[in-house]
Amino acid sequence: MPAPQDGPLLDDAAGRLIRPYTISNGRTRPSTAFDLLSLIMATGIEPDVPLGPEHTIALGLCEGPMSVAEIAAHLRLPAVVAKVILADLAACGAVTAHAPAFHDMPTDRSLLEAVLDGLRRQL
Repeated sequence: MPAPQDGPLLDDAAGRLIRPYTISNGRTRPSTAFDLLSLIMATGIEPDVPLGPEHTIALGLCEGPMSVAEIAAHLRLPAVVAKVILADLAACGAVTAHAPAFHDMPTDRSLLEAVLDGLRRQL
């Protein structure tokens, strides 16, 4: 019997009752390219196509900005499956994605060496 806190697709003893490839309809590549750090946010537009339960849960998670990696963790799905779900939501205008901002800051070698020394001391 499914555990109520895990939703209908997870079972304490058996694990996930529906395989990830079923959730993504066998698709292994999203139609939109997402980085794991991309921030996804709901637009407020209701999808005009019927969605699966994972799509609905993912859309609910996107009320505030959330990364693709976080969404995949909350859904308990592989990142590529979460990306397919998010691409479906983006295609119907329900979510927007913002690429992570990377700054061209030079790496401070002394800082990296200090971190490495600290890690070595912990081992």
